[in-house]
Amino acid sequence: MLDCAIIGGGPAGLTAGLYATRGGLRNVTLFEMGMPGGQITGSSEIENYPGFFDHTKTGMDFMNGWQEQCFAFGLKHKMKKVERVVKRDNHFIIIVEGGETYKALTVITCTGSTPKRAGFKGENEFFGRGISTCATCDGFFYKNKPVTVLGGGDTALEEALYLSNICSDVYVVHRRETFRTAPPTLERVKKKDNIHIITNSVIEEAYGGAMGLDGVKIRNIKTDEVVDMPNTGLFVFVGHNVNNSVLKDKNGEFICEVNNWGQVVVDLSMRTNLSGLFVAGDIRIQAPKQVVSSAGDGAVAGLQAISYIQELS
Repeated sequence: MLDCAIIGGGPAGLTAGLYATRGGLRNVTLFEMGMPGGQITGSSEIENYPGFFDHTKTGMDFMNGWQEQCFAFGLKHKMKKVERVVKRDNHFIIIVEGGETYKALTVITCTGSTPKRAGFKGENEFFGRGISTCATCDGFFYKNKPVTVLGGGDTALEEALYLSNICSDVYVVHRRETFRTAPPTLERVKKKDNIHIITNSVIEEAYGGAMGLDGVKIRNIKTDEVVDMPNTGLFVFVGHNVNNSVLKDKNGEFICEVNNWGQVVVDLSMRTNLSGLFVAGDIRIQAPKQVVSSAGDGAVAGLQAISYIQELS
């Protein structure tokens, strides 16, 4: 019987493992198919994590130290894909690919979310080399430069507002005439002189060279007119796929409460409405989608798992 099963090996999962093991739990296992680290390992540069300001280091370099530190305190790693989690009386059954099972008193799910791709030409080629899905992470690289934002929801316009305080101009491209966002947010966007709204339009192509993105081609879906927008930053906000499948039963129903977008509902202690089940990081509601906050979530969840087990004794 595991004291704690942690599903997902990004910053939230690793930190949960660190706090759980240092806090006294003996049998803590991290389930992650590949090497732990999460999406941040794909970043070419880290600037916004406190205490880490080495421009020669990549996201992979950044996370290598985390793995070493967490495993030093007894966290175990199993390269197994978790299919689903089942609650049985006062414990959980972790079902992995192939049908093998593990028992655990607590579960911390840190499987995160994955930004959706828009599907235009050049998107994959220049992702991470001029195309980003995080204004907070990468906006500073375009200080006093023009950038393009693709999307028409709350996130897209909120990130456009954020970028407008850093970049010279922000061009918001949206395929519809109207926006799916809160009216106050749209009003704030319209009041910003350096935010330019381009409706009824899509990104036709992102282009560039060895040094990264050089610009985008924007097509009006009503007239088919294509406009060349030469800038080196494109931010895509067309939604996230929440990686929540492990929290569904065999009938496809969630074992805990989620919102309309599939994000898990938690309190400030990362507790779900299912006793003994915690989540941390981008899978939860209102996640800022930043490494530093995911790590904080993981620490809270790890400590709460310890408290939960102590209460069982």
